Amino acid sequence: MLTKLGERFTDLFQKYMPSAFVFAILLTLITALAAYFWVDTKPLDIIKSWYDGFFNLLSFGMQIVLIIVTGFSIALSPAIRRGIDKLTTFIKTPKQVYAFVLIIGSLLSFVSFGWIVITCVLARELAMRVKGVNYPFLIACAYFSFGGWVSGLSSSIPLLLNTENNFLIEEGILASKISTSFTLGSILNIAMILVFMVVAPILFLWLVPKKTDGKELKDLLQSNYQSNESSIKDEAESFKLPVKAISDTLNNTSILSLIIFTMGLSYVIYHFVTFGFDVNLNIMIFIFLMLGLLLHKTPMQYSIAMKRASSNISGILFQYPFYAGIMGIMLYTGIGEKLTAMLVSVMTIDNYPFFAYITGGLVNFAIPSAGGEFAVVGPSIIQAVQDIATGLPQNEVTAMVSRASMSIAYGESLSNMLQPFFILLVLPVMGAGVKLQARDIMGYLVLPFVIFFVIQTLMVLYVPF
Repeated sequence: MLTKLGERFTDLFQKYMPSAFVFAILLTLITALAAYFWVDTKPLDIIKSWYDGFFNLLSFGMQIVLIIVTGFSIALSPAIRRGIDKLTTFIKTPKQVYAFVLIIGSLLSFVSFGWIVITCVLARELAMRVKGVNYPFLIACAYFSFGGWVSGLSSSIPLLLNTENNFLIEEGILASKISTSFTLGSILNIAMILVFMVVAPILFLWLVPKKTDGKELKDLLQSNYQSNESSIKDEAESFKLPVKAISDTLNNTSILSLIIFTMGLSYVIYHFVTFGFDVNLNIMIFIFLMLGLLLHKTPMQYSIAMKRASSNISGILFQYPFYAGIMGIMLYTGIGEKLTAMLVSVMTIDNYPFFAYITGGLVNFAIPSAGGEFAVVGPSIIQAVQDIATGLPQNEVTAMVSRASMSIAYGESLSNMLQPFFILLVLPVMGAGVKLQARDIMGYLVLPFVIFFVIQTLMVLYVPF
């Protein structure tokens, strides 16, 4: 019954859900109309707010591009390919593929949300090797595994709360930073990790589509798709001149790569010794760059790998500014503050985690960035929680603020299952050579979203912190 219901949702999404870009355009118009009718903003002011926000995610967008490209290039290295080949000797059936991708994807995302790229490469390679894998459903598995990143080491909200002189402290909302022992190390967060590791694989195995006809990767690949069958090493050799040249020696020497890798490794060691296990986008990109250079051995081979890895990232390059524009409307017209105030007005000491969770999920549709969203809704929710907690010991107040903040993060992350923004992380890798859009994937995520919504709601309300 659940399998048929999942297939029904998939059919509905295919019929009615537009492309990710059209979704962004429609969301822009909806947000603009809300600003006009709800907060009585003049049309020109709405357009100015849209433009003012349009380029606010350029830095973030470039980080995402580099995470995808550098992570993909690592997966193209001979060493990783050999590892994948060995791995396939143990994974023989489609159900094993689905479960393995969900578990490994969750583990990788707990380290850094950028590591979903590695999950995608692994999933695609398994789909090429194991018969009977429903490829759109496998993409849904890979994308869902990304959802646990807010419980992990790169979760932006708890890292922000633990940052000295963060904007909440500078604005007088918080008196001091909040240790990650209150957020990432809480009983609630550890329980959330276990739910992703245990419940998600069981749930998706329960929802495996019965039909795979025409849905395998080999069936979906376009006839004119070039899979770069020649090895990177062979392509590097083809660039050499017919005579011995110093330029070819420099292009194909491993000495230069080793020198740069050694310099990079020295900084990575310094970073973690100095700042502890501070995993952020910049250090992850740096590690990926250095590791890719080492694995590909020569500058020429690494350049070719990066070129191949960059072949399918156009969606990110032009869609991120549109979401930044939506964020600008939310920020500069006051919609975000008004929505938050409406939800905050019904908070009590018993239900505040639920309304923080709902706020995170709703606002994420317009501001699909945990850090950007928290900048809009975080201050109001934290102040409301502090008002509710008046008279309680400071330790309990801190725990309540931490619980509300993590609830925002959980809601933001889960609503990504219905919001196609972050599927732009997945499709450049898994969608290469196939005509698949977000609408072909998102239907498989509706039931997992509903079930996890119920589970997470009960958890944020009742699991001890």
